[in-house]
Amino acid sequence: MKFLHVIVTGLGLMLFLGGCSQSATVDKESKQGALNVKDFAGRTLSFHESPQRIVALSTGEMSIIYALGGEVVGRPSAQLPDSLQKAESIQAIGTTHQYDVELITSLRPDIVLGNEQLNSKDISTIEGMGSQLLLTSANSVKDIQHQITLFGEMLGKQQKAKALNDQIDQRQKQVHHPKEKVRTLVVYGAPGTYMAALPNSLSGNLLDIAGGVNIAEDEPALEAFPQYAQINAEKVIEADPDLILLMTHSNPEDVKAGFMSEMKQNAAWHDVSAVRNGHVHILPSDLFGTNPGADVIKAIDVLEKKLKRLSS
Repeated sequence: MKFLHVIVTGLGLMLFLGGCSQSATVDKESKQGALNVKDFAGRTLSFHESPQRIVALSTGEMSIIYALGGEVVGRPSAQLPDSLQKAESIQAIGTTHQYDVELITSLRPDIVLGNEQLNSKDISTIEGMGSQLLLTSANSVKDIQHQITLFGEMLGKQQKAKALNDQIDQRQKQVHHPKEKVRTLVVYGAPGTYMAALPNSLSGNLLDIAGGVNIAEDEPALEAFPQYAQINAEKVIEADPDLILLMTHSNPEDVKAGFMSEMKQNAAWHDVSAVRNGHVHILPSDLFGTNPGADVIKAIDVLEKKLKRLSS
């Protein structure tokens, strides 16, 4: 049997993948009147008051800020999801892997929201413009809830943050797991690059919440991206997934076409149930190609419906 080899290329891939996270905590020092924030990297940031001028490098963090009633002065250049269309006119400044330093400096931000794995190297750059860099990541729904709690404290929106987290908790409790287990392969892809999502990735965690069976759960993690594994064609064929889900942050049709082309090179893929029955689907990029932020409930909805459709 042949293997689908992983070729990890491009900064676009790094945009999607985050490192392992730590808990985020916030406390106030009454004697100094300062708001002290501990980010996912364990760094403590101090403010005299809640930050007013915020720059977000990705849509997930921006989504949470707006869901809590806040706003940003600088937004990622990526296409905004429907829930953020009202912020379309906000200055675009780039993304987590490539941003415009001069543009961000001109916006005079109190804080810049970045990714722990991708932006740790940028701390001195952001501090050099008189701002602070808050690092977070999202490899699970709990991580997203930690982000919500952290941003709520930072903005003085604790009650809204609690209400949003309560909604997420309630939605997870309401999930109706399929009557029959649906064997699923979740693939992150860019042209020429395909990896299987492991349970410790956000998409893997979402699949578990929705009640799917991740056929890649026992595969060894990639050293560079520990939430993902190399796709082993022989083992996939043996596991015979009922459903193959593709996620990407750009060019979804190209990714699907490339993946189908890879499978055609190994005739044995044609006998895989998901391929034979036409159950190879692209997931919405705003919910699975990046951190969905406050829209994580919608991501749960999507997976629950796809699994239910196959098990009914």
